[in-house]
Amino acid sequence: MRYAVFCLLLMLSIPAFANEADRLTQANFPAQSQQLVLKNQAVLTYLWADVYAAALYAPAGLGAKQAWEQQKALRLVLYYFRDIDRNDVIKAANATLERQQASAGLKPELEQLHASFRNIRSGDRYALDFRPGRGLNLEINGQVVFSSRNDELARAYLGIWLAPKGLSDSLRDKLLND
Repeated sequence: MRYAVFCLLLMLSIPAFANEADRLTQANFPAQSQQLVLKNQAVLTYLWADVYAAALYAPAGLGAKQAWEQQKALRLVLYYFRDIDRNDVIKAANATLERQQASAGLKPELEQLHASFRNIRSGDRYALDFRPGRGLNLEINGQVVFSSRNDELARAYLGIWLAPKGLSDSLRDKLLND
């Protein structure tokens, strides 16, 4: 019985063992997006499963970390390898924002942002696009589904991936590496 369970787990996890380069090729991030340049990309793996590939775009003349610290234009694109229930995404986002102490005073806008989420399907592409003076757009598969002019909301939400105590220190370090 133990052998059968082990074999079943191995068969289910084989797709999770694709190397990072293969996963990034699958995500197919362009070198430029919305007039910004691809700075870094990485894969988020939880336990043994690749969840999504992330790509960070910033202005050509700035490093990724510099753009984040100076609150310049940024675009974070997530390409999902797995189906994920929207409620699980919202729960993880809220837990991270709470841990970062970044959600104070943002509850109404966070609720509006989260209301625009849908269940994620493998192959979906979510993007957070921030521009100073314009604010934050959330795109799902190329369509803007939420906009806010609140720079504090943009900083807090991008911080889920880019600020300390976020979803993954390893992913953060790879995305902000200059």
